[in-house]
Amino acid sequence: MADAEPRGRSDLVTRTVTAVIMLFVSGTALWLGGMWWMVFVLLVGAGVWFEWSALCLLMFPPGTTRTLWRAGGAIYCGIAAAMLLTLRDFEPGFLWVLIVVGGVIVTDVGAYFAGRLIGGPKIAPSVSPSKTWAGLCGGMLAAGLLGGGALAFIAAAASAMATGNESSSIWPALGTGFVLGALLAVIAQAGDFFESWMKRRAGVKDSGNLLPGHGGLFDRLDGLLLVLVVLGLVFLVARPTGAL
Repeated sequence: MADAEPRGRSDLVTRTVTAVIMLFVSGTALWLGGMWWMVFVLLVGAGVWFEWSALCLLMFPPGTTRTLWRAGGAIYCGIAAAMLLTLRDFEPGFLWVLIVVGGVIVTDVGAYFAGRLIGGPKIAPSVSPSKTWAGLCGGMLAAGLLGGGALAFIAAAASAMATGNESSSIWPALGTGFVLGALLAVIAQAGDFFESWMKRRAGVKDSGNLLPGHGGLFDRLDGLLLVLVVLGLVFLVARPTGAL
């Protein structure tokens, strides 16, 4: 996501209204599932690739490098979209999507507050001046707590249905979920840095202006995209072995 900056009251209202609309549209599509979710994901994926491609036009002169970057963006966005559709098909699909998306959201929230409260050394000031190591740790903690709580809840529910004992598998799931959540936070922050680097290379502040007060789709989904791509690659590797 884009770095936090001081904003006026009118801009805050615009951002809030846009966020509410985004949550309503995406939440409705996720709840309905099926064709509604597929169309929504494909439209968003196409929109992100369009913004990626526009950045590439500014980053590179006409030639092979630009073409390869645009093609790579299509693959990048395609894997992320495919993983969102796959997660929705799992049981309970609605919950898995919420866990992944929620993990990215709480990473941003945790990083923002830890960075503001603690401050300290920057991670890569030439790429993203506001990102600190304290913020990264805060994001990892927040995502770890969410991941641990979510997996513990799922494990307890599954155990209760199978054996009637809710606590038999909570603690291993809690630890695993915390580690996975913290790892998700690191990947999400890396995705944020990657998009920030692209924008600096292109010489622009935002990837687009589709979302009033927020910039473009790529600005809002940069961290989630890389998380989904990594999940997609893990899924492709693990599925033949029966791990997924």
